[in-house]
Amino acid sequence: MGNRQPGNRLNRRNFIKVGAAGICSFCLAGIYGCAPGEEQAEAPADPVDPGEAVTKKGLIKTKRSPWYTKLEGNKIRCELCPKECELQEGERALCRVRENRDGSCYSLVYGNPALVQEDPVERKPFFHVLPGSRALSISTAGCNLACQFCEVCDMALVSPEEVHAYDMPPEKVLEHARAGEDVRSISFAFGEPVIYHEYTASVAELAREAGYLNLMHTAAYINREPLQELLSKMDAVNVDLKGFNEDFYREYVGGDLETVLNNLKIIQNSGVHLEITNIVIPTLNDEMDEIKKMCEWIAAELGADVPLHFARFYPLHKLSALPRTPASTLDEARNTALEVGLKYVYVARVTGHEGEDTFCPGCGEKVIEREGFVIEDIRLQDGNCEFCGASVPGLWV
Repeated sequence: MGNRQPGNRLNRRNFIKVGAAGICSFCLAGIYGCAPGEEQAEAPADPVDPGEAVTKKGLIKTKRSPWYTKLEGNKIRCELCPKECELQEGERALCRVRENRDGSCYSLVYGNPALVQEDPVERKPFFHVLPGSRALSISTAGCNLACQFCEVCDMALVSPEEVHAYDMPPEKVLEHARAGEDVRSISFAFGEPVIYHEYTASVAELAREAGYLNLMHTAAYINREPLQELLSKMDAVNVDLKGFNEDFYREYVGGDLETVLNNLKIIQNSGVHLEITNIVIPTLNDEMDEIKKMCEWIAAELGADVPLHFARFYPLHKLSALPRTPASTLDEARNTALEVGLKYVYVARVTGHEGEDTFCPGCGEKVIEREGFVIEDIRLQDGNCEFCGASVPGLWV
């Protein structure tokens, strides 16, 4: 594991070796990935070899889940997420990866990731966690939502049989992390870690014992008890707050906003570091009045210190007819958030934008300079601004 102290200055030349993006086992974009036609400022990639692929379609690895209730006969109710699917024997939940087998609920993706990827922690996206370090991400098939703008639909919106996957039990994940260069965290990202809860929990336990941070990027569509169980193992969580309108959530996401807002408060109150991503979609969730209400809610309920990332939308999946988000809309959203009083507001997927940088809320100086996923400079000492000494919240060591 890397031993760079965040109080040391890291320039572009020093970062090139440790900040390069890894090559994933699937060429999937992710919320901070390169959309078609987009270029990121990244150094040459270092491949990650997750081991020999055992990936003939049909490979299924199972583990019994604790998150269900037995009903009459052999029927069960899955209680992992608010959908609470009631399943007859042999039936699967809407997430496609949880099944009633002989009256018990089983995960069908335990130790069976469809994605293994090593790259900068900024891609997850975390801007206030070990800047310039690398994270090893894993994800499986399946998702409990149905976003019409899903960027990894060929992994998330399919069944385990429909993807190629790796035979990678938790112990093997840690082996790959140790073999990486400056890998300091395990990231449960790109797909939805809620639906591979048992795998996430097992890997996270081993990772914490080994001294790695545990990071999770999630839509936070999960019931309270399993969420709290995951939070006990996490160091940082980035939540996709996909909009601030119940109708939008129902029609375009397949979930409900109230659950996500409640879970955001649970995460913040847990003491786990929290960041938020909002993808701004033209004509659907880009009204500034609505964005302002969202930012006001974040400031009032979570605190002005919570970093907020406004991500550019690219036409994908069922919304391929929509245009990409204009940079001017992202500028306006960022300015709106800053005017509301949020202190750390970022613009994602517009390389070279001022919104990639971190500014000290005390003196206004630039304390972390970025270009894409590359760190140009860090001017923090033990999490404090070098210019005025103000504290910048995050996980810096």
